[in-house]
Amino acid sequence: MSDFNSLPPRRQEQLMAFDRLLTIMDELREQCPWDRKQTLESLRHLTIEETYELSDAILEGNLPEIKKELGDIQLHLIFYAKIASELSLDDERRFDMADVLHAISDKLISRHPHIYGNVKADTEAEVKANWEQLKLKEGNKSVLGGVPGSLPALVKAMRIQEKARGAGFDWDEKQQVWEKVEEEMQEFKDEFNVDTNEAVDTKKAEGEFGDLLFSLVNYARFININPETALERTNKKFIKRFQYLEERAKANGQQLHTMTLAEMDVYWNEAKQI
Repeated sequence: MSDFNSLPPRRQEQLMAFDRLLTIMDELREQCPWDRKQTLESLRHLTIEETYELSDAILEGNLPEIKKELGDIQLHLIFYAKIASELSLDDERRFDMADVLHAISDKLISRHPHIYGNVKADTEAEVKANWEQLKLKEGNKSVLGGVPGSLPALVKAMRIQEKARGAGFDWDEKQQVWEKVEEEMQEFKDEFNVDTNEAVDTKKAEGEFGDLLFSLVNYARFININPETALERTNKKFIKRFQYLEERAKANGQQLHTMTLAEMDVYWNEAKQI
């Protein structure tokens, strides 16, 4: 490890800033009633909320907000480590921030043998394939074992497909994937006939719809589109246009529930031009 005084000035400032936050956390944990009360479990939902706020800031391209949200998340990470460091000295589960940072550093070195060892990996695909093989050697029973069960379904589908690809289980050409999309679309249409009013077997239709979504996620991956990001951008676009519709209707003394769809479409089409 480098001597502190030999480090570049900016790295010294970064380390001092990190030390400052660690010190503040120590003081808050000791002196603030709210901070003293927190547990790993009580912070969990707050951390999830902060992560979504960071995600929103990234999608908006709002760098000042990204900086703010990164600070909030960094605080949470330090908070978790602080709580864990308060376990009794003989508790083998005990750790602090130094243990956290050493652990991730060790993992990064072991997971990048093409940088810190003699393994050859010249492409992103080779790096990912090596990564999955290393994780299996570390004890994962399945290539898919590292996909968190609590991930949102759309994100989980993407991660499952990426990991399967890392193990060599994937289509060769995007045309093959698109053919699968069309096949799943036809199967869904067969289960959910829009031209009739016949009762639908909801369970079977749900299964076919799930297959269709999974195949669309797969195609998005082949053309380098993140489906979660794409859908969220569409959500934001819809919200913006719908709120414009509400504002225009209100300004003209109208209420949505008394307007026809054709009347609402006038404002909707105006919103699309903005």
